[in-house]
Amino acid sequence: MSENQPVPDGSPAVAGPPVPGIEAIGLKRAFGEVRAVDGITFTAPAGAVTALIGPNGSGKTTLLLLLAGLLRPDAGRANIAGRDVGAANLEARARVGWMPDVFGTWDALTCTEILCTFAHAYGISRSDSGARVAELLQTVHLAEFAASPARVLSRGQKQRLGLARALVHDPEVLLLDEPASGLDPRSRIELRDLLRSLAASGKTVLVSSHILSELEEVYDHAVFLSRGRTVDDVTTDTEPVQRGWRLDALDPVALRTFLDHAGIPWDGQASGEVTVALGGYDSARELIRAAVAADVPLHTVTPVSGRLEETYLSLNEERV
Repeated sequence: MSENQPVPDGSPAVAGPPVPGIEAIGLKRAFGEVRAVDGITFTAPAGAVTALIGPNGSGKTTLLLLLAGLLRPDAGRANIAGRDVGAANLEARARVGWMPDVFGTWDALTCTEILCTFAHAYGISRSDSGARVAELLQTVHLAEFAASPARVLSRGQKQRLGLARALVHDPEVLLLDEPASGLDPRSRIELRDLLRSLAASGKTVLVSSHILSELEEVYDHAVFLSRGRTVDDVTTDTEPVQRGWRLDALDPVALRTFLDHAGIPWDGQASGEVTVALGGYDSARELIRAAVAADVPLHTVTPVSGRLEETYLSLNEERV
């Protein structure tokens, strides 16, 4: 039935709110006396990249395993693309692309054979799997290794093969645990672009990573974990927060005089470098424009740290 098609009683159909790609409600999981996940609740919308961030031992990997349907929660529930992971486990898992932090391979099989095996496990016919696998190997830049055994791949290349495996059945939801681990700088940039492309196509992307500088450029939402609990939720569409920016100029006196006239507080260093608090990239851009117009010879304008890093470092309760 279309969105505007009348329902049988003649009244117009009313479209409900969009179904979140991921919905976790009070999830708990303990291993003996250790509460790895202790009541986590959050949503990750479709068509967006959600960053999952927290110190080691905060419950990230256990949470991902629960969402992937590979662990049963002690309490709470999770929905994947509207399917209850507990009540409809197979349906939910069929809609998930899961990439663990370490992708184990059958080293004697070729990259093509490995991906075809997973494709067939997801019910993709042999007539369709060949083209799909070739496309994915091209996407993750492993086409030249299509006929090579997995044992010749580096760790970074195996990570890319793991990403291709997670995508083989074109899932609605992607759960990625440290996907950039072992990747070289070029591969990290390509991964970032791929994640943005997948989100733009409507997929839900939940990615856990310790490389916060990479996440800073790709995330739409962030979920912070500490001791198995959700401690903060940040989105890029909230009001900008003040953050430190480092400024330096060929003429430090001219820079400080300009900031004083503009009414912008600053902290100075003996080297001539100053730090100011700005609302975000737009504020920094306006400052640069004004400084150039005032003939201030700026040569360095850079954030002291990213927003994700600042929030991560504030999770002091992990340090006991």
